[in-house]
Amino acid sequence: LMLSWMPELEKCVSEYCTVTEGASDAPHNDFRLWLSASPSPHFPIFILQCGIKMTTEPPRGLRANMMKLYNLVSEEQYSRCQQRFKYRRLHFALCWFHAILLERRKFKNMGFNVPYEFNESDYSICHDLIIVFLDEYPDQTPFDAMRYLIAEANYGGRVTDALDRKLVNVYINQFFCEDALDPQTTFNLTPHVPDSPYIIPSDADLPGAKDAVKNFPQSDAAVAFGQHANADIASQIEDSNTLLGTIVSLQPKSINVGSESLEQKVLVNCRLMQEQAPSIFNVAALQTTMGQRADPEPMKTVLYQEADRYNTLLSTLHRTLRALELGVQGLVVFTPALEEIMGALLNFKVPRAWSKCYPSLKPPGPWMRDLVQRIDSLQKWIDEGLPRCFWLPGFTYPTGFLTALLQTSARKNGVAIDTLSWDFPIVLTPPASITQHAKDGSYCSGLFLEGARWDFDSSCLTEPIPMELCCYMPVIHFRPVEMKKKSTKGIYSCPLYMYPCRTGSRERPSFVITCDLKAGLQSAAYWTCRGTAMLLSISH
Repeated sequence: LMLSWMPELEKCVSEYCTVTEGASDAPHNDFRLWLSASPSPHFPIFILQCGIKMTTEPPRGLRANMMKLYNLVSEEQYSRCQQRFKYRRLHFALCWFHAILLERRKFKNMGFNVPYEFNESDYSICHDLIIVFLDEYPDQTPFDAMRYLIAEANYGGRVTDALDRKLVNVYINQFFCEDALDPQTTFNLTPHVPDSPYIIPSDADLPGAKDAVKNFPQSDAAVAFGQHANADIASQIEDSNTLLGTIVSLQPKSINVGSESLEQKVLVNCRLMQEQAPSIFNVAALQTTMGQRADPEPMKTVLYQEADRYNTLLSTLHRTLRALELGVQGLVVFTPALEEIMGALLNFKVPRAWSKCYPSLKPPGPWMRDLVQRIDSLQKWIDEGLPRCFWLPGFTYPTGFLTALLQTSARKNGVAIDTLSWDFPIVLTPPASITQHAKDGSYCSGLFLEGARWDFDSSCLTEPIPMELCCYMPVIHFRPVEMKKKSTKGIYSCPLYMYPCRTGSRERPSFVITCDLKAGLQSAAYWTCRGTAMLLSISH
């Protein structure tokens, strides 16, 4: 049903409810109206109040999801394939693959960049596909074709993010392989856990396979997904913050907090933030100062654009804070925009009007301190000249800065910008101790690593410390180099995002660039399952 027709539906239901029993236009005693609907804030409250609500909860956990899939298969279907041994083992791997993709969403941003709604139709198509391939090719199992059609065509058809598709391919390569069909070995579905309970039964019939699934643990450890225990902690913190934010938003807005009303509290915060808010850049003076310097023109352009964007934000910030202060005092009309800003501040959130310059998940206090640090870094560039080490999180558009580095290198070396790519040497020198500019490109600091830790002794990725959800990255030299075939052995292509919400928005994607880092003792697939990524900003 269309949302625009909801008022008509509400009117019909209201008329049915008000008609007295026995009237000529009264509905039959056995009449029932059954409605199925997706959640929508525009659904009529009256219908919800008058009706009996029913909901179906999807299964939670790997064991429950696999049992649901096995319950869809009859004995006849389970015996249909002529290659019985291969079919039973690959079917178990397919069910595990499906359950892993569904349950990985609980890790939020470290699970998938975009949450996908995989369903039973994806499983059913791939189930039939396995039977067809095994019967058509009894001598040699066509794993490449299977993996492509399952991970790229069927499940991959729903995947819109390139890095998510990479993760799906890592999983399918782990589960659909020759080792899974080896009758002499017990295939471990979690290769990084030595004594894992998640194994494929050797040659189990349908009841035997169900019994094997029932022996899985009731609760799923993060290692079953290739994740670190910190990923569980991060997702639980996010769930808790969402719950507390909902509770705070439902609180009445007219109560007094001790002897101080909410209006007084907002007034104090407005005055404090006005004192902290930086001043607007003098664009004319900036252009005069930079015009006399020998800095590369692309870098000057980046500075001008950044100053313009921050000026827009700062003017909005000063104007709205002043208007909110006057509105709380009753000296100006309280507009819906001011009401929205006041509501956001009372809920400890940054108003949307202030979030158009750059994305952030920080609450107002840390957000203001971060803004001051950003303005200070630009002002230092203006006062002292081109920085020897750039603070990369200070840019509203880091991709523009990286493009300027490529342009500068292309002009300096007399090559086409299209022939340049990136190299990412790690510099262990602290940013304050760097005394010279990079010969090509630039040194950049301020990056965080999530899902791993940087081993300063071995200069590679390593396991994170428990309870340490993010750690600092050393200085990275973003160095333009002419395109050449790079070795991928022992290298993990680590994505860099602007902030923890890796999806970003339609207007502002969070993805910046992919940096090649040494994978250390583990493979690149290992860190892909971990959801390892670098961030320019964190939520606290």
